[in-house]
Parts: sequence; C-alpha cells; structure tokens
Amino acid sequence: MTYPELRTRGYTRQDIARALDAGYLSRARRNVYLWREATPEEQHAARVGGRLDCVSALKALGVFVLDREEDQLHLQVPPTASRLRSATDRRTRLTAARDGVRIRTHWRRSATDASRLHVTVIEALAQSLRCQGPRAGIASIDNALFQKLIRPSDAAEVFALLPPRYAALRGLVDGRAESGSETYARLIARATGRSVEVQKRIDGVGRVDLVVDGWIVIECDSREHHGGWEAQTADRLRDLKLAALGYTVIRPTAQILFTRPEVLVAALHGLLVLR
Repeated sequence: MTYPELRTRGYTRQDIARALDAGYLSRARRNVYLWREATPEEQHAARVGGRLDCVSALKALGVFVLDREEDQLHLQVPPTASRLRSATDRRTRLTAARDGVRIRTHWRRSATDASRLHVTVIEALAQSLRCQGPRAGIASIDNALFQKLIRPSDAAEVFALLPPRYAALRGLVDGRAESGSETYARLIARATGRSVEVQKRIDGVGRVDLVVDGWIVIECDSREHHGGWEAQTADRLRDLKLAALGYTVIRPTAQILFTRPEVLVAALHGLLVLR
C-alpha cells in the first residue's frame, strides 16, 4: 500500500507513524507500506518493487505447481520499472550476489491494480505455462478449475495472454482432475493413442482416477492420501475388486509421475502389447 493510498483512506501522518512504531505497518520501500499480516513472499515482492507472479502467485493461492529444488520467487515487474531493491533490504539495489532470496523477474505489463501484491490468477496461470512447461502448466490450470478459482470460460483468457503456439494446449485442459499427478498421468496416457476416461465410476468399487483403453485403471497415489496401513489395505481391497471385474490396476506415485514419466509410458506400452 502506498503512502497516498493510506492518506486517501483517512490515515494521518501521525496515524502512520504510530502504526509503524506499534508494528502494525512496516516500510517495504520508499512510500510503500505493508500490514503486518503480509507473508514473507509478499514482503520480498514489495521490497523489490514488483508483485507475486507465476508459480509464486499460484502457490500463495494453494494451486498446484511443480516444485523444483531451484525454486525462485517469481515477480512481475513493469517494463518501465527502475531502482529495484533487494528482497531483504530496501536500502540495497537488487543484485543476485547480495540477495539471500532467488528472484526471477517477469518484465511485462499487467492489468492488475498497481497496489496489489499479486497478479490475477489468470495472469499467473499464463506465465506458469511459459515457466513450468506444458505438462505442469496444464496441471496448474486443471487444479485452478477443480478448486473453482477460475471458470471454464476463463481458460480462454489464459491462452489469450500467450503466443499463438500455445493454443494447441487448450484442448488438454480438464478441470475434473483432482490433483497435479492425475493431470500428469492423463497426459502421459493420452500419448498412447488409446481412450482415456477420467474419474470413472465402476459399480461395486467406486470412482477411479483414470481408465485407459477400457481396462487399465491408473490410480495416482500420494503420501498425503495413501499413507498408513489402513489406507493401503483399502487400496488393495479396491484393486482386488477391480481385478475380479477384469481390470488391471497400476499405481504410480506422484514423485514417479513428476520425475520419471517414462516409467508409466513403459508400463502402459507393456500392458497394451499383451492385450
């Protein structure tokens, strides 16, 4: 929040000074202030002179993004911006050598109000397709749809912000995916050229994540939802029921899907050749 905005809201100089002394406000950079509820990422963005963008903005919203060891703080910065500051010290110019925070700047104009510390979810999704790559970018869009943070019609706006070469990816978006790993599995399975059914309900078993070629069930396991012996017992009982109905079940973990997708490709290929 800028100094003029605070004054417009009725805060006097004395009010601002008292709020700073009491810790309710902090000075991020010249004439830019933050309420104490601001997250560390928002504080870094304000000090630099940008706003959270791309995967950083999506993480703040709880949207799936592909975590990498070299994670950086992604910030949108206007093309005309100058005097960017360190993410940790408003008195120091922004330099990779001095910053303890790894910053990745996206120099572009934004339709987001200048006082906001985040770009819109639509802008963040568009930028994430460039940064994460197609598979992870589609998974982020799917997850935003699943959480109802965007509407199906908003997907068109996401792709409108991207170069024309990305238009072919729009048909891959499917908001029924309940997790990023499920999107990964679906996109990998589609490459086989066989039919892929999403969130199919099977009598006597319930809903399964994916069914390939009408008989291969893919269940996307994560530690969060499939840990513990009781959960594993329930999963194995489902697998036995599916086998009794003529289905073959494979359970790739999220980590395998994200880091070694070729393992699922080989498994599907082997099964399809046998059938």
